[in-house]
Amino acid sequence: MSRVLVPLANGFEEIEAINIIDVLRRGGIEVLVASLDAAMTVQGAHNVRVLADMTIDDVDVKTLDMIVLPGGWGGTVALRDDVNIQRILKEMDKEGKNIGAICAAPLALHTAGVLKHNYTCYPSMEEQIREDGFSDKEMVVQDANVMTSRGPATAICFGLQIVKKLKGTQKYSEVKSALLATYCL
Repeated sequence: MSRVLVPLANGFEEIEAINIIDVLRRGGIEVLVASLDAAMTVQGAHNVRVLADMTIDDVDVKTLDMIVLPGGWGGTVALRDDVNIQRILKEMDKEGKNIGAICAAPLALHTAGVLKHNYTCYPSMEEQIREDGFSDKEMVVQDANVMTSRGPATAICFGLQIVKKLKGTQKYSEVKSALLATYCL
């Protein structure tokens, strides 16, 4: 079974995190939700609280197929500045493992030096990352082992693309159909 780490930091964007976790689990992917510290309850940007499965210290990178970072400004800054997240991103990239980020979170990938040339993010975040390679035309951009997406409204499509990458076209089609996500390409 594919295993994906979704680290949550206070201030994460709830729509992105919950949609990604839900879509991946519907796709038969094991999702590990990790808190950045000992507090297992993580508060989102709009005061929704989520109970994490583990702390980031308990994550074994060798067992992961992918890491996916949700956005939200406060959460993104914490992910960008967290030593463990930055280490995990670099390790996974070095091993060619899959990395994903949505909304503002590509900033954390950029800081780690793992963001590839072509990417997308929340509008205006490219000014803090780099404008070269940025696209606002697609909901999801894949470049090598890195997948990025634009924001809350693209979270389901982003999750579906991750399902497609890790579980194949048939599972992607099944989940997409069940979600009525006909707008996702």
